[in-house]
Amino acid sequence: MLGSYNSVILGAIGLLALSSNASPLTPHKRAPSFDYNGEKVRGVNTGGWFVLEPWITPSMFEGNGAVDEYTLTQELGKDAAKSKLSQHWNSWVTEDDFKQMAKAGLNHVRIPIGYWSVIARDGEPFVQGAYDVLGKALDWAEGAGLKVMIDLHGAAGSQNGFDNSGKYGSVSWTQGDTVAHTKKVLNKIRDDHAKHPAVAAIELLNEPMGPSLDMNTVRQFYMDAWGNLKNSDVAVTFHDAFEGVTSWGDWGSGMWNLLLDTHHYEIFENSQVSMGLKDHVKTACDFGNQMASTGKWTVAGEWTGGITDCAKWLNGKNKGARYDGTFEDSSKVGDCTGKSTGSVAKLSSADKENIGRFIEAQLDAYEKATGWIFWTWKTEGAPEWDMQDLLANGLFPQPLSSRKYPGQCG
Repeated sequence: MLGSYNSVILGAIGLLALSSNASPLTPHKRAPSFDYNGEKVRGVNTGGWFVLEPWITPSMFEGNGAVDEYTLTQELGKDAAKSKLSQHWNSWVTEDDFKQMAKAGLNHVRIPIGYWSVIARDGEPFVQGAYDVLGKALDWAEGAGLKVMIDLHGAAGSQNGFDNSGKYGSVSWTQGDTVAHTKKVLNKIRDDHAKHPAVAAIELLNEPMGPSLDMNTVRQFYMDAWGNLKNSDVAVTFHDAFEGVTSWGDWGSGMWNLLLDTHHYEIFENSQVSMGLKDHVKTACDFGNQMASTGKWTVAGEWTGGITDCAKWLNGKNKGARYDGTFEDSSKVGDCTGKSTGSVAKLSSADKENIGRFIEAQLDAYEKATGWIFWTWKTEGAPEWDMQDLLANGLFPQPLSSRKYPGQCG
Protein backbone atom coordinates (compact mmCIF):
# COMPACT_ATOMS: atom_id res chain seq x y z
CA MET A 1 0.00 0.00 0.00
CA LEU A 2 1.16 3.53 -0.63
CA GLY A 3 1.86 5.41 2.53
CA SER A 4 1.63 8.84 0.96
CA TYR A 5 1.22 10.41 -2.43
CA ASN A 6 2.74 13.69 -1.22
CA SER A 7 6.32 12.50 -1.37
CA VAL A 8 6.06 10.12 -4.29
CA ILE A 9 5.16 10.63 -7.90
CA LEU A 10 4.07 7.57 -9.79
CA GLY A 11 4.46 8.21 -13.49
CA ALA A 12 3.02 6.18 -16.32
CA ILE A 13 6.46 4.71 -16.82
CA GLY A 14 6.14 2.92 -13.49
CA LEU A 15 7.74 3.13 -10.10
CA LEU A 16 10.66 5.46 -9.52
CA ALA A 17 13.66 3.77 -8.02
CA LEU A 18 14.63 5.04 -4.61
CA SER A 19 18.22 5.48 -3.48
CA SER A 20 19.40 4.20 -0.11
CA ASN A 21 19.17 7.79 1.26
CA ALA A 22 15.55 8.14 0.21
CA SER A 23 12.51 8.21 2.45
CA PRO A 24 12.31 5.16 4.73
CA LEU A 25 8.76 4.65 3.46
CA THR A 26 9.43 2.58 0.35
CA PRO A 27 6.32 3.00 -1.78
CA HIS A 28 4.85 0.58 -4.26
CA LYS A 29 1.84 0.48 -6.50
CA ARG A 30 -1.41 -0.47 -4.88
CA ALA A 31 -2.09 -4.17 -5.19
CA PRO A 32 -5.51 -5.80 -5.61
CA SER A 33 -6.95 -7.76 -2.70
CA PHE A 34 -6.41 -11.01 -4.64
CA ASP A 35 -2.95 -12.30 -5.55
CA TYR A 36 -3.26 -12.56 -9.33
CA ASN A 37 0.42 -13.48 -9.54
CA GLY A 38 0.31 -16.37 -7.10
CA GLU A 39 -3.22 -17.78 -7.18
CA LYS A 40 -5.47 -19.03 -9.96
CA VAL A 41 -8.81 -17.32 -10.52
CA ARG A 42 -11.58 -19.90 -10.24
CA GLY A 43 -14.91 -18.21 -10.63
CA VAL A 44 -18.40 -18.01 -12.03
CA ASN A 45 -20.59 -15.30 -13.56
CA THR A 46 -24.00 -14.29 -12.28
CA GLY A 47 -25.37 -13.98 -15.79
CA GLY A 48 -28.99 -12.95 -16.26
CA TRP A 49 -29.26 -11.37 -12.80
CA PHE A 50 -28.80 -7.62 -13.26
CA VAL A 51 -28.70 -7.73 -17.07
CA LEU A 52 -31.45 -9.90 -18.52
CA GLU A 53 -30.78 -12.34 -21.35
CA PRO A 54 -33.73 -14.18 -22.90
CA TRP A 55 -31.91 -17.54 -23.06
CA ILE A 56 -30.98 -17.51 -19.36
CA THR A 57 -34.47 -16.64 -18.13
CA PRO A 58 -36.90 -17.44 -20.96
CA SER A 59 -39.86 -17.10 -18.59
CA MET A 60 -39.29 -13.33 -18.48
CA PHE A 61 -39.69 -13.16 -22.26
CA GLU A 62 -42.47 -15.66 -22.94
CA GLY A 63 -45.68 -14.21 -24.30
CA ASN A 64 -44.32 -10.77 -25.12
CA GLY A 65 -42.53 -9.11 -28.02
CA ALA A 66 -39.45 -8.18 -26.03
CA VAL A 67 -36.00 -9.34 -27.18
CA ASP A 68 -33.85 -7.67 -24.50
CA GLU A 69 -34.13 -5.74 -21.25
CA TYR A 70 -34.72 -2.45 -23.10
CA THR A 71 -37.76 -3.70 -25.02
CA LEU A 72 -39.07 -5.66 -22.02
CA THR A 73 -39.12 -2.58 -19.79
CA GLN A 74 -40.50 -0.54 -22.68
CA GLU A 75 -43.36 -2.99 -23.20
CA LEU A 76 -44.17 -3.38 -19.51
CA GLY A 77 -43.95 0.29 -18.55
CA LYS A 78 -42.04 1.69 -15.58
CA ASP A 79 -44.26 0.48 -12.73
CA ALA A 80 -44.84 -3.07 -13.96
CA ALA A 81 -41.21 -3.39 -15.03
CA LYS A 82 -39.96 -2.22 -11.64
CA SER A 83 -42.18 -4.74 -9.89
CA LYS A 84 -41.23 -7.65 -12.18
CA LEU A 85 -37.50 -6.94 -12.18
CA SER A 86 -37.29 -6.21 -8.46
CA GLN A 87 -38.79 -9.61 -7.77
CA HIS A 88 -36.18 -11.14 -10.09
CA TRP A 89 -33.22 -9.24 -8.59
CA ASN A 90 -34.21 -10.36 -5.10
CA SER A 91 -34.64 -14.03 -5.96
CA TRP A 92 -32.49 -15.11 -8.93
CA VAL A 93 -29.26 -15.07 -6.91
CA THR A 94 -29.32 -15.00 -3.11
CA GLU A 95 -26.85 -15.10 -0.26
CA ASP A 96 -27.15 -18.88 -0.25
CA ASP A 97 -25.87 -19.00 -3.83
CA PHE A 98 -22.66 -17.28 -2.75
CA LYS A 99 -22.23 -19.86 -0.02
CA GLN A 100 -22.73 -22.64 -2.57
CA MET A 101 -20.11 -21.06 -4.85
CA ALA A 102 -17.58 -20.94 -2.02
CA LYS A 103 -18.39 -24.52 -0.99
CA ALA A 104 -17.64 -25.61 -4.55
CA GLY A 105 -14.13 -24.15 -4.21
CA LEU A 106 -14.61 -20.99 -6.22
CA ASN A 107 -12.79 -17.80 -5.24
CA HIS A 108 -14.27 -15.25 -7.69
CA VAL A 109 -17.68 -14.06 -8.81
CA ARG A 110 -18.00 -11.84 -11.87
CA ILE A 111 -21.16 -9.76 -11.49
CA PRO A 112 -22.42 -8.11 -14.69
CA ILE A 113 -24.35 -4.85 -14.37
CA GLY A 114 -25.72 -2.40 -16.92
CA TYR A 115 -25.00 1.33 -17.10
CA TRP A 116 -28.70 2.10 -16.62
CA SER A 117 -28.62 0.59 -13.14
CA VAL A 118 -25.75 2.88 -12.11
CA ILE A 119 -26.50 6.18 -13.88
CA ALA A 120 -29.76 6.26 -15.83
CA ARG A 121 -30.19 8.26 -19.02
CA ASP A 122 -33.22 10.39 -19.74
CA GLY A 123 -35.80 9.02 -22.11
CA GLU A 124 -34.93 5.35 -21.70
CA PRO A 125 -37.39 2.72 -20.40
CA PHE A 126 -34.90 0.90 -18.13
CA VAL A 127 -35.77 0.76 -14.44
CA GLN A 128 -33.38 1.13 -11.53
CA GLY A 129 -32.80 -0.87 -8.35
CA ALA A 130 -30.31 -3.55 -9.35
CA TYR A 131 -27.41 -1.38 -8.17
CA ASP A 132 -28.76 -1.46 -4.60
CA VAL A 133 -28.85 -5.26 -4.72
CA LEU A 134 -25.26 -5.26 -6.02
CA GLY A 135 -24.27 -3.58 -2.76
CA LYS A 136 -25.85 -6.45 -0.83
CA ALA A 137 -24.15 -8.98 -3.10
CA LEU A 138 -20.72 -7.59 -2.23
CA ASP A 139 -21.46 -8.17 1.45
CA TRP A 140 -22.66 -11.70 0.68
CA ALA A 141 -19.45 -12.36 -1.25
CA GLU A 142 -17.33 -11.05 1.62
CA GLY A 143 -19.21 -13.26 4.06
CA ALA A 144 -18.56 -16.29 1.86
CA GLY A 145 -14.88 -15.46 1.37
CA LEU A 146 -15.30 -14.72 -2.35
CA LYS A 147 -13.70 -11.97 -4.43
CA VAL A 148 -15.82 -9.99 -6.89
CA MET A 149 -15.17 -8.61 -10.33
CA ILE A 150 -17.76 -5.93 -11.00
CA ASP A 151 -18.33 -6.08 -14.75
CA LEU A 152 -19.87 -3.17 -16.67
CA HIS A 153 -21.79 -5.37 -19.07
CA GLY A 154 -23.71 -2.77 -21.05
CA ALA A 155 -22.75 0.76 -22.13
CA ALA A 156 -24.94 3.56 -23.44
CA GLY A 157 -25.63 3.07 -27.13
CA SER A 158 -24.65 -0.63 -26.92
CA GLN A 159 -21.01 -1.55 -27.37
CA ASN A 160 -21.75 -4.72 -29.32
CA GLY A 161 -25.39 -4.86 -30.45
CA PHE A 162 -26.02 -8.06 -28.46
CA ASP A 163 -29.04 -8.53 -26.20
CA ASN A 164 -26.54 -8.92 -23.34
CA SER A 165 -25.64 -5.24 -23.66
CA GLY A 166 -29.20 -4.39 -22.65
CA LYS A 167 -30.26 -3.42 -26.17
CA TYR A 168 -30.16 -5.63 -29.23
CA GLY A 169 -29.41 -4.01 -32.59
CA SER A 170 -26.98 -1.34 -33.71
CA VAL A 171 -23.59 -0.63 -32.16
CA SER A 172 -23.87 3.05 -31.22
CA TRP A 173 -21.40 3.27 -28.35
CA THR A 174 -18.73 5.94 -29.12
CA GLN A 175 -21.43 8.17 -30.66
CA GLY A 176 -22.44 11.37 -28.88
CA ASP A 177 -21.64 11.42 -25.17
CA THR A 178 -21.75 7.65 -24.68
CA VAL A 179 -18.05 7.19 -23.90
CA ALA A 180 -18.09 10.08 -21.43
CA HIS A 181 -21.17 8.58 -19.79
CA THR A 182 -19.44 5.19 -19.55
CA LYS A 183 -16.50 6.78 -17.71
CA LYS A 184 -18.92 8.46 -15.27
CA VAL A 185 -20.55 5.09 -14.60
CA LEU A 186 -17.16 3.50 -13.90
CA ASN A 187 -16.15 6.38 -11.63
CA LYS A 188 -19.33 5.92 -9.61
CA ILE A 189 -18.69 2.17 -9.30
CA ARG A 190 -15.14 3.03 -8.17
CA ASP A 191 -16.29 5.61 -5.63
CA ASP A 192 -19.04 3.39 -4.23
CA HIS A 193 -17.38 -0.02 -4.25
CA ALA A 194 -13.65 -0.11 -5.06
CA LYS A 195 -12.77 -0.05 -1.37
CA HIS A 196 -15.16 -2.86 -0.47
CA PRO A 197 -13.14 -5.80 0.93
CA ALA A 198 -14.72 -8.22 -1.55
CA VAL A 199 -13.99 -6.19 -4.68
CA ALA A 200 -10.78 -7.36 -6.35
CA ALA A 201 -11.44 -6.20 -9.92
CA ILE A 202 -13.55 -3.83 -11.99
CA GLU A 203 -14.08 -4.59 -15.66
CA LEU A 204 -14.17 -1.45 -17.80
CA LEU A 205 -16.56 -2.83 -20.41
CA ASN A 206 -17.79 -6.24 -21.48
CA GLU A 207 -17.17 -7.28 -25.08
CA PRO A 208 -16.84 -4.03 -27.04
CA MET A 209 -17.22 -5.06 -30.66
CA GLY A 210 -13.76 -4.08 -31.89
CA PRO A 211 -14.40 -4.98 -35.56
CA SER A 212 -17.36 -2.55 -35.59
CA LEU A 213 -15.65 0.22 -33.62
CA ASP A 214 -12.64 2.47 -34.04
CA MET A 215 -10.07 0.56 -32.00
CA ASN A 216 -8.13 3.77 -31.35
CA THR A 217 -11.22 5.03 -29.53
CA VAL A 218 -11.52 1.76 -27.60
CA ARG A 219 -7.85 1.83 -26.56
CA GLN A 220 -8.08 5.48 -25.53
CA PHE A 221 -11.18 4.70 -23.47
CA TYR A 222 -9.32 1.87 -21.77
CA MET A 223 -6.37 4.15 -21.00
CA ASP A 224 -8.56 6.96 -19.66
CA ALA A 225 -10.67 4.62 -17.55
CA TRP A 226 -7.55 2.89 -16.22
CA GLY A 227 -6.22 6.31 -15.24
CA ASN A 228 -9.38 6.91 -13.22
CA LEU A 229 -9.07 3.54 -11.45
CA LYS A 230 -5.30 3.07 -11.15
CA ASN A 231 -5.10 4.34 -7.57
CA SER A 232 -7.79 1.93 -6.39
CA ASP A 233 -7.06 -1.47 -4.87
CA VAL A 234 -8.50 -3.31 -7.87
CA ALA A 235 -7.31 -5.13 -10.93
CA VAL A 236 -8.40 -2.96 -13.85
CA THR A 237 -9.92 -5.48 -16.22
CA PHE A 238 -10.28 -4.95 -19.96
CA HIS A 239 -11.79 -7.22 -22.59
CA ASP A 240 -9.82 -8.12 -25.72
CA ALA A 241 -12.58 -6.45 -27.82
CA PHE A 242 -12.65 -9.51 -30.12
CA GLU A 243 -9.23 -8.51 -31.44
CA GLY A 244 -7.70 -11.77 -30.20
CA VAL A 245 -6.12 -12.49 -26.84
CA THR A 246 -2.57 -12.22 -28.24
CA SER A 247 -3.15 -8.80 -29.86
CA TRP A 248 -2.61 -6.84 -26.61
CA GLY A 249 0.96 -7.84 -25.77
CA ASP A 250 2.54 -4.48 -26.61
CA TRP A 251 -0.32 -2.44 -25.18
CA GLY A 252 -0.37 -1.10 -21.63
CA SER A 253 3.35 -0.52 -21.10
CA GLY A 254 3.83 1.25 -17.78
CA MET A 255 0.27 0.54 -16.66
CA TRP A 256 -0.12 -1.64 -13.59
CA ASN A 257 -2.79 -3.98 -12.22
CA LEU A 258 -4.04 -4.72 -15.73
CA LEU A 259 -6.11 -7.89 -16.12
CA LEU A 260 -6.90 -9.03 -19.65
CA ASP A 261 -10.28 -10.71 -20.05
CA THR A 262 -10.93 -12.98 -23.02
CA HIS A 263 -14.07 -15.00 -23.73
CA HIS A 264 -13.80 -18.41 -25.33
CA TYR A 265 -16.75 -20.10 -26.98
CA GLU A 266 -16.59 -22.78 -29.66
CA ILE A 267 -20.17 -22.72 -30.94
CA PHE A 268 -20.91 -19.36 -32.54
CA GLU A 269 -19.55 -20.18 -35.99
CA ASN A 270 -20.71 -22.99 -38.28
CA SER A 271 -17.18 -24.39 -38.45
CA GLN A 272 -16.96 -24.52 -34.65
CA VAL A 273 -20.31 -26.10 -33.93
CA SER A 274 -19.55 -28.88 -36.43
CA MET A 275 -16.30 -29.92 -34.66
CA GLY A 276 -16.01 -33.24 -32.90
CA LEU A 277 -15.03 -33.45 -29.25
CA LYS A 278 -11.36 -34.08 -30.01
CA ASP A 279 -11.13 -30.83 -31.99
CA HIS A 280 -13.08 -28.93 -29.31
CA VAL A 281 -10.55 -30.08 -26.71
CA LYS A 282 -7.54 -29.29 -28.90
CA THR A 283 -8.91 -25.82 -29.68
CA ALA A 284 -9.39 -25.08 -25.98
CA CYS A 285 -5.91 -26.34 -25.09
CA ASP A 286 -4.34 -24.24 -27.83
CA PHE A 287 -6.25 -21.20 -26.60
CA GLY A 288 -4.91 -21.73 -23.11
CA ASN A 289 -1.40 -21.60 -24.54
CA GLN A 290 -2.24 -18.29 -26.23
CA MET A 291 -3.60 -16.91 -22.95
CA ALA A 292 -0.39 -17.90 -21.17
CA SER A 293 1.72 -16.03 -23.74
CA THR A 294 0.28 -12.52 -23.32
CA GLY A 295 2.69 -11.26 -20.68
CA LYS A 296 -0.31 -10.01 -18.66
CA TRP A 297 -2.64 -11.41 -16.06
CA THR A 298 -5.13 -13.12 -18.37
CA VAL A 299 -8.40 -14.85 -17.53
CA ALA A 300 -11.08 -16.59 -19.55
CA GLY A 301 -13.81 -14.43 -18.07
CA GLU A 302 -16.52 -16.29 -19.95
CA TRP A 303 -16.61 -19.87 -21.21
CA THR A 304 -18.99 -22.77 -21.08
CA GLY A 305 -19.55 -26.50 -21.22
CA GLY A 306 -21.48 -25.92 -24.43
CA ILE A 307 -20.47 -28.00 -27.43
CA THR A 308 -23.71 -27.06 -29.20
CA ASP A 309 -25.63 -23.79 -29.51
CA CYS A 310 -28.88 -25.65 -28.84
CA ALA A 311 -29.91 -23.77 -25.67
CA LYS A 312 -33.25 -22.10 -26.34
CA TRP A 313 -32.79 -18.53 -27.63
CA LEU A 314 -29.03 -18.65 -27.07
CA ASN A 315 -28.47 -16.82 -30.35
CA GLY A 316 -31.28 -14.36 -29.66
CA LYS A 317 -35.00 -14.76 -29.11
CA ASN A 318 -36.52 -17.01 -31.78
CA LYS A 319 -33.26 -17.13 -33.75
CA GLY A 320 -32.76 -20.90 -33.87
CA ALA A 321 -29.51 -22.86 -33.60
CA ARG A 322 -26.61 -23.63 -35.92
CA TYR A 323 -26.35 -27.18 -34.60
CA ASP A 324 -29.74 -28.25 -35.96
CA GLY A 325 -29.67 -25.93 -38.98
CA THR A 326 -32.49 -23.64 -37.81
CA PHE A 327 -30.23 -20.57 -37.48
CA GLU A 328 -29.79 -18.31 -40.50
CA ASP A 329 -27.21 -19.56 -43.04
CA SER A 330 -26.37 -22.72 -41.08
CA SER A 331 -26.51 -26.38 -42.03
CA LYS A 332 -27.61 -29.18 -39.75
CA VAL A 333 -24.92 -30.95 -37.71
CA GLY A 334 -27.17 -32.89 -35.33
CA ASP A 335 -30.39 -32.87 -33.35
CA CYS A 336 -31.07 -30.40 -30.52
CA THR A 337 -33.75 -32.60 -28.95
CA GLY A 338 -32.91 -33.02 -25.27
CA LYS A 339 -30.22 -30.33 -25.45
CA SER A 340 -32.22 -27.14 -25.89
CA THR A 341 -34.04 -27.13 -22.56
CA GLY A 342 -34.08 -29.27 -19.47
CA SER A 343 -31.68 -30.49 -16.82
CA VAL A 344 -28.19 -31.96 -16.92
CA ALA A 345 -29.60 -35.18 -15.44
CA LYS A 346 -31.73 -35.72 -18.56
CA LEU A 347 -28.82 -35.45 -21.01
CA SER A 348 -27.67 -38.62 -22.75
CA SER A 349 -24.69 -40.42 -21.26
CA ALA A 350 -22.66 -39.54 -24.37
CA ASP A 351 -23.50 -35.84 -24.00
CA LYS A 352 -22.62 -35.94 -20.31
CA GLU A 353 -19.22 -37.48 -21.02
CA ASN A 354 -18.45 -35.02 -23.83
CA ILE A 355 -19.42 -32.00 -21.74
CA GLY A 356 -17.46 -33.28 -18.76
CA ARG A 357 -14.37 -33.83 -20.91
CA PHE A 358 -14.68 -30.38 -22.49
CA ILE A 359 -15.07 -28.66 -19.12
CA GLU A 360 -12.01 -30.40 -17.68
CA ALA A 361 -9.89 -29.58 -20.74
CA GLN A 362 -10.80 -25.92 -20.41
CA LEU A 363 -9.97 -25.87 -16.70
CA ASP A 364 -6.52 -27.24 -17.53
CA ALA A 365 -6.10 -24.82 -20.43
CA TYR A 366 -7.06 -21.59 -18.69
CA GLU A 367 -5.06 -22.36 -15.57
CA LYS A 368 -1.95 -22.20 -17.75
CA ALA A 369 -2.70 -18.46 -17.52
CA THR A 370 -4.37 -16.63 -14.61
CA GLY A 371 -7.55 -18.69 -14.51
CA TRP A 372 -11.20 -18.78 -15.44
CA ILE A 373 -14.75 -17.58 -14.71
CA PHE A 374 -17.50 -19.87 -16.00
CA TRP A 375 -20.63 -18.55 -17.75
CA THR A 376 -22.95 -18.93 -15.89
CA TRP A 377 -24.03 -19.87 -12.34
CA LYS A 378 -27.61 -20.83 -13.15
CA THR A 379 -30.19 -20.88 -15.93
CA GLU A 380 -33.83 -21.83 -16.22
CA GLY A 381 -32.87 -24.90 -18.22
CA ALA A 382 -29.78 -24.60 -20.44
CA PRO A 383 -27.91 -27.69 -19.24
CA GLU A 384 -24.55 -27.05 -20.97
CA TRP A 385 -24.32 -23.61 -19.36
CA ASP A 386 -25.65 -24.12 -15.83
CA MET A 387 -22.77 -24.49 -13.35
CA GLN A 388 -25.05 -25.17 -10.40
CA ASP A 389 -26.68 -28.05 -12.31
CA LEU A 390 -23.37 -29.29 -13.75
CA LEU A 391 -21.89 -29.43 -10.24
CA ALA A 392 -24.91 -31.27 -8.87
CA ASN A 393 -24.57 -33.92 -11.58
CA GLY A 394 -20.82 -34.42 -11.38
CA LEU A 395 -19.89 -32.90 -14.74
CA PHE A 396 -18.03 -30.02 -13.10
CA PRO A 397 -15.24 -31.57 -11.01
CA GLN A 398 -15.25 -31.59 -7.24
CA PRO A 399 -12.82 -30.70 -5.91
CA LEU A 400 -12.03 -28.35 -8.79
CA SER A 401 -8.57 -29.87 -9.21
CA SER A 402 -9.81 -33.45 -9.59
CA ARG A 403 -9.94 -35.00 -13.07
CA LYS A 404 -11.86 -37.90 -14.58
CA TYR A 405 -10.04 -37.17 -17.82
CA PRO A 406 -6.52 -36.05 -16.88
CA GLY A 407 -3.82 -34.79 -19.20
CA GLN A 408 -6.04 -33.66 -22.07
CA CYS A 409 -3.85 -30.63 -22.73
CA GLY A 410 -0.63 -32.63 -22.64
